[in-house]
Amino acid sequence: MTTANTARTHTIAALAALLAFGTALPAIAADSLTVFDWSGYEDPAFHPAYATKHGGEPDFSFFGDEEEAFQKLRSGFKADVAHPCSQSVVKWREAGLLEPLDTSKLAAWNDILPNFKAMKNLMTSADGTAWFIPFEWGNTVLTYRTDTVKPEEVASLKAFADPKFKDRVSIGDNVDDAYALASLAIGVKDWTTMTDAQFQEASAFLREVHKNVRLYWTDNTDLSQAMASGEVDLAWAWNETATTLLAEGQPIAIRKDTKEGLSTWVCGYVRLKGAEANPDLAYDYLNAVTDPAVAAYMVESWGYGHSNAKGMAAVDPKVLADKGYADVDAFVANTLFQSPMPTELRQKMIAEFEKIKSGY
Repeated sequence: MTTANTARTHTIAALAALLAFGTALPAIAADSLTVFDWSGYEDPAFHPAYATKHGGEPDFSFFGDEEEAFQKLRSGFKADVAHPCSQSVVKWREAGLLEPLDTSKLAAWNDILPNFKAMKNLMTSADGTAWFIPFEWGNTVLTYRTDTVKPEEVASLKAFADPKFKDRVSIGDNVDDAYALASLAIGVKDWTTMTDAQFQEASAFLREVHKNVRLYWTDNTDLSQAMASGEVDLAWAWNETATTLLAEGQPIAIRKDTKEGLSTWVCGYVRLKGAEANPDLAYDYLNAVTDPAVAAYMVESWGYGHSNAKGMAAVDPKVLADKGYADVDAFVANTLFQSPMPTELRQKMIAEFEKIKSGY
């Protein structure tokens, strides 16, 4: 039994004793925070201020993708804060999974990068209620081994469907990155306006890609190992993958200049309805991850951008240039932003992607 569970057991026993004697009970809030997150984000360097203030780390529970997280929460799983990405915020909110944020308790609220504030339905709903605070952002981008793939062979995202790469391709086992790739490949930059005909065209492209897929990766570790071993030569991957492999001296490159562009996503944190922890712990955590001091570590070690504009401005200009973040506006000029999409469209994508992965 964990220390936290032991403490709760003692608390319950004490309450039972008080009840037996008819003693009035004080209001009690849980003394530990549970964060529902992607694997890897338990990294203490992402929230040092929280550990300093509370003398330890929060508890973490992990999910493999956002649909898994959504279904688990719908089934009654309890946590206090969670880490969804932009395209899921509306769905989670409409399902009644979220608690509003008190922006007066969020130290970085006014310092979030303007591009995120401008994204419809991301941080606030139409009535101005705040639901989501961005944390990190980055790309899903064509990534390849330079010893087996020539740059001219991957000048277009359509390379993922080229028979020459049969059994040498990997894309993420998540619907958002898959349809971001397919949308870009057919010339769609704003998936919120996707027509049914475009959806069918994008799905047909993914079926062609499926013929080349060696594996659908679920996290950076899976993909990095597959590329390092030579099992995979071409991947639709997050910035983290190239950052990790290049640090190991692997022959890896990314192409942000493909004809069709790349995909940009933003992820962040929400408060969950039914949270048992003291709300102050949740706000301490949200303030810790959005602290500007975290930005340099995010950029240098993970290859992602941080949501705090002041933090990004303080990062070494050479590091920003090396990672491609020196000019944020230029960086996202030829991109599909994974912005919140209509729930009905996302459900169609989820259902169709499962068929595609099964070979149908």
